[in-house]
Amino acid sequence: MNERIRAYIKIILAMVIVGSSVVAGKLLVESFPVFLASELRFLIAALILVPLLIKLEGIPTLNKKEVCILFLQALSGVFLFSIFMLYGLKYTTAMEGGIITSSLPAVVAIIAFFILKEKPTRSTVIGILLAFFGTLAINISGTFSGVERGVAPLLGNMLIIGAVIGEALFIIFGKSISKRVTPLTISTMVSLFGAILFLPLAIYEATSFPFTEASIKDWGIVLYFGIVVTVIAFILMYQGIEKVPASTAGVLTGVLPISAVLLSSIILKEKLLWIHIVGMALVLLAIYLISMDSKTELKNTDPI
Repeated sequence: MNERIRAYIKIILAMVIVGSSVVAGKLLVESFPVFLASELRFLIAALILVPLLIKLEGIPTLNKKEVCILFLQALSGVFLFSIFMLYGLKYTTAMEGGIITSSLPAVVAIIAFFILKEKPTRSTVIGILLAFFGTLAINISGTFSGVERGVAPLLGNMLIIGAVIGEALFIIFGKSISKRVTPLTISTMVSLFGAILFLPLAIYEATSFPFTEASIKDWGIVLYFGIVVTVIAFILMYQGIEKVPASTAGVLTGVLPISAVLLSSIILKEKLLWIHIVGMALVLLAIYLISMDSKTELKNTDPI
C-alpha cells in the first residue's frame, strides 16, 4: 500500500468519525448547552494531547505565522464550526443537516483554487461533481421521506452552511501548514485554542447548568466528542492531508454525509431509502476516480 492510499484511508476514517459527530451532536444539544458542551470537548482533548505531545515530540517551536494559522484553524473549524453545527442541529434534523455537508467537497476545492492555487485535474473535477451530487441525493431524499424537519429547518440549515464553510477553511488552513508542523502539534494547538475560545461563555452557561442531572449517556457523548471526534479524527485528518492536495482531500470529505446518513438511520431511526444507496455509490466512484488519478501521477513521477 503506497503512502497516498494510506493518506486516503486516514482522511476517510476521519470523515466517518466527523459524520458520526452530526448524530452525536444532535443528541448532545438535547442535554448540554452549546458552549459548555464544546468547552468540555476541547478541554478533554487538550488534557490528552498536551502530555502526549510533550512526551513524544517535546515543546514545539512555532513562529508567528504558524501560530496565526493555527488560531485561524481553531476559529473557523473549531469555534465557528461547533457553534453553527450544534445550534443548527437544534433547529433541523441530522438528515437534513447532511444536505448542506454534501457541498463540502466543492467548497474545499473552490477555496483551494483561490487560496492555495491548486489546479484540480479532470478526474478530480469529475470526482468533485460525483461526490457533490451523490451526497446531495443521499440527503435530499430525506426531506421527502416523512421524517420531521425540525422546529425551524431553514434557520438550522443556514447555520449548517456556516459550519460547512468553517470546515472547508479548517481543511485549507491545515493543508497550508501541514508540511511545517506535525499532525500532533496541530491537533494539540487547535484544541488548546478551541478551549480558550469557548471558555468565557462556557463559564456563563455552567453557572446555571444542573450537572447532577446529566446522565451517564450524556457524559459518554461528551467523552466521545473529546476523545474520538477531536483527538483521533484530528490526528488522522492532519496525517492524511499532509500527503494529498487539498482538492483531493475535499473529495474524500464526501464520506462525511454518508456516515451521517447511515448513523442517522441506525441511531436516530430515520428512514434509509434506495436513493441513499445510489448516492453512496456515486461518492465511492468519486473516491475511486481520484485514487486512479493518484496512481497515474505516482507512475508518471517514477524514475525511468
